[in-house]
Amino acid sequence: MAAPPSITFSFPIPHAIMKNSLSILSFILLLSPLFAMANTSFGAENIEGIKYDLFPEILKEEAVGRLNELGKVSDANGYLERTFQSPASIRAGNLLRAWMEDAGLKTWVDQMGNVHGRAEGINPSERTLLIGSHLDTVIDAGFFDGSLGIICAISALKALNSSGRLGKLRRPVEVIAFSDEEGVRFQSTFLGSAAIAGILPVSALQVHDKNGVTVQGALRASSIETTEENLLQLKYEPESVWGYVEVHIEQGPVLENVGLPLGSVKGIAGQTRLKVTVKGTQGHAGTVPMNMRQDPMVAAAELIVFLESLCKQPDYYLSYDGQCTSSTVESLAGSLVCTVGEISTWPSASNVIPGQASTP
Repeated sequence: MAAPPSITFSFPIPHAIMKNSLSILSFILLLSPLFAMANTSFGAENIEGIKYDLFPEILKEEAVGRLNELGKVSDANGYLERTFQSPASIRAGNLLRAWMEDAGLKTWVDQMGNVHGRAEGINPSERTLLIGSHLDTVIDAGFFDGSLGIICAISALKALNSSGRLGKLRRPVEVIAFSDEEGVRFQSTFLGSAAIAGILPVSALQVHDKNGVTVQGALRASSIETTEENLLQLKYEPESVWGYVEVHIEQGPVLENVGLPLGSVKGIAGQTRLKVTVKGTQGHAGTVPMNMRQDPMVAAAELIVFLESLCKQPDYYLSYDGQCTSSTVESLAGSLVCTVGEISTWPSASNVIPGQASTP
């Protein structure tokens, strides 16, 4: 069976959402044809007649206010940080659940901490349209990353509910606020969505954070008992899903640079995370001659610079061996990215040549 359609829209810059030229309502209008396919009272002949000022108090003023409110729910003072099952993450989930119920949705939290809100429509047995994004954040995050897709979905369904159309949906519509995408706490990305997709290994429950707390333990601390059996039950079978739609802030300034207000995402970077350790010889910084040193920090710096060059100019480093074609290299040259976001040394003292440098 073919995979359900998946669509992601990307807005260029956060402040554009605050302006009349590109409000939350703009996304809803673009999304209207999808609801037309799901709603008996939204015929194609009526889409052209939808007014720009349709429910502005819900789709713009309230939505922007909620984005700002959610952006203040943080585990840190002075910046936004919400990691998987942290206190702020729980508060954010409760807030989103209240907003979902305000929109007329039935809500629950599953065994991986994902927050769901569902409208059954007139035929609950039909395949479901899923809409949403993630509620966790990176450290020092922006207000719109993840939150935009959730708030847009809730606002759209609240507008339908206010107009009496929510109960007339031809198929169920479900908003999901995924509990983890960033992988900050457990260095294991997509815990929430991978569970829904049925591709999260049960071994992920025993992955631990820097304090030794496992994924299973973090869920238990939030009164969520997750076992291998009920984790497997979270999977949404492909034949039960009609499609997936997500709106997301653009996190690279490409659209902004070319002057486009909106883009339809056709592909994203495939992520590979590596833990690398470079070992050298620990020594006294003031006495070991330079020509006798084996400094792993210097070696790590050279490796980082080399990696940067490889990603910027892959054609300089890749050979054409029959498997790597010129078109492949050309594609890589425009899309390959790499980052060393964190590095540490041992013993991390200013007067000691480190014995090793590693990515955590």
